[in-house]
Order: sequence, then C-alpha cells, then structure tokens
Amino acid sequence: MAHRIVLGRPLHPAGAAVLAARGDLEVTEMFDPPAEALHRALADADGLIAWLEHVDAAALAAAPRLRAVSRVGVGFDTIDIPACSERGIPVMVVNGTNDLSVAEHAMMLMLAVARRAVDADAHVKQGGWWPKEGPRMVDLAGRTALVVGYGRIGTRVAAYCRAFHMRVLVHDPLFHPARIAADGHEPARDLRHALAESDVVTLHCPLAPATRHLMDEAAFAALKPGAILVNTARGPVVKQAAVEQALRSGRLMGFGTDVLEQEPAEPGNPLLRLPNVIVSPHSAASTEEGLSRMAAQAARNLLDALDGAPDPAMMVNPEILQRR
Repeated sequence: MAHRIVLGRPLHPAGAAVLAARGDLEVTEMFDPPAEALHRALADADGLIAWLEHVDAAALAAAPRLRAVSRVGVGFDTIDIPACSERGIPVMVVNGTNDLSVAEHAMMLMLAVARRAVDADAHVKQGGWWPKEGPRMVDLAGRTALVVGYGRIGTRVAAYCRAFHMRVLVHDPLFHPARIAADGHEPARDLRHALAESDVVTLHCPLAPATRHLMDEAAFAALKPGAILVNTARGPVVKQAAVEQALRSGRLMGFGTDVLEQEPAEPGNPLLRLPNVIVSPHSAASTEEGLSRMAAQAARNLLDALDGAPDPAMMVNPEILQRR
C-alpha cells in the first residue's frame, strides 16, 4: 500500500529525486498552505515534509494516519513536540545540512550593516553618489563580536569573526567555558556584562522560554552604544518594540535580520521603514547548495521514519523509540 505524503512546499530536485526513487509513494504538493487547506490534505496522509507549517493540536487532530513529520530545517518551534510524542510520531530535522549557509548569511548581514551596503546601493541607483553627510561605515577588524548560541551555526560564525580579526566572546550556558576557550574564544557567562563590551551581537540560539525576548529593553540598555545586532535564529528572540526603540534612539547602529516576530512580514511593520535595518525573508539557509542538502536529508528522514527506522540523530523526540 502506498504511503501518502504531503509537501508543505515543492522540494528541491535533490529531495524530489529521493522520493521519486521509491515506487510506493503518493505525493501531494502544496505551497505554504493556509491551515484549513493543510488540515484537509493531512486527513489521509502518512507523512508530512514541512517548512514553516504549524503542526499543532488542530493539525494532528485532522491527521489520524500521520506517522512522521520531517522538517526542511533544524528549528521546530512550529511543531507541537509533546503532542507528536504522545502519538508516537517521530519529528525529524536536517541536522548538519544548513549551518554553513546560515553562518555565511549572518556574516553577510553583519558586513552589509557595517558597510551600509543596501542604502549606499539605493542612493547610487537613484542618481546620487557620495552623500553630503558621508556614509557612516565601520570596520569589523579590531571590534568585539558576541556570539550568542554555540551550536553548529554559532561555532562557524565565531570562527568567521576571528578570521576578520575580531575579538570573539561566546555566550552559551550549555557549553563548558573550557570548550569555548579551547576554540580560541572568550567564554561570556554573564550576558549583560558581555553586551556592554560588544560592538556586534549575533544570535544563534534556539527559541525556548529562556530565549524568548532575550534581547529586550534591559538587554539593549546594557548593550554598548552604536553596536550592530544580527539575528539569524528566530524572530521572537528579539523583542520587536525594544529593537525598534534602540534603532530610533541610536543605541543600535543597525539591525540585520533574517527573521521577524511575525512572519511573513506585515506591511505595516515599522522595522521595514527604518533605513538602518536590513531584512531577508527567513532565507538564510536557502542557497542552492543548502536547499539541495536540506531537501535530500528531509526526504530521507521521512522515508526512514515511515519505514520504522528513524535516525535518532535526526530526531527531536528520540525518547519515543524506547516505547517500541
């Protein structure tokens, strides 16, 4: 009997090829479906390959046959993990496939803000050249970068910052300071103290109760004046009202972000009107190479789970394997 698979978006050809190699699949392809349409598609689905679709209690209630959820990504804040675990549904992520792409994107945002790349480009294309007031640009070399979150992406960004001759502080309570020091960086146990020293703050922590609004009014008050903030983690790690105020007051030189609290961006979002903000549409991992790696792994993850042999290293909830 064929497995019925729902795709939240069309897969990169590398992932589609993995699915096509199997002769026992019926695939329904969607593109960022609204919740109601997704729920209808899940009614007789055995598996879901998800992007940012919400797999919550309502979705699970609509999907009595669902046996596996595979994300094209490593975050899982759009998925109700306890509810999936209660049903024995493996939730799979593509660990190790997108860290290089996201780390490069973080550096791109950092450089673009530091060098005012976007507004300089717009100024020239509108017929200008050197503005009367002169562009306020800064070097990265010699400055202090604070990397918040030292997982696969954070470790790469820290190394890239060192390559730019920056002093690198690392804040991550899950890593022993000796490990951070062994990599050539300075452990920063106290976030507020580290913020006061930092010219650049780059966020690479998962969204959790402890990290929601990690960058709030108090954090910006502690931050070194004139700093740059980069967020390629999750939108709610930064409190939007707080970052907006920090930008308007000049506390921040600029903000480069791949994520927002509300996605897609609402047309009235005030951050979109500020000249010292650069926004990309949650696309940091979506290079040609990154999409290829993620799609192929997401497809393999789903098939492994449907075949009854999910890889624990790719599972968010490997504890459910102990029940089998």
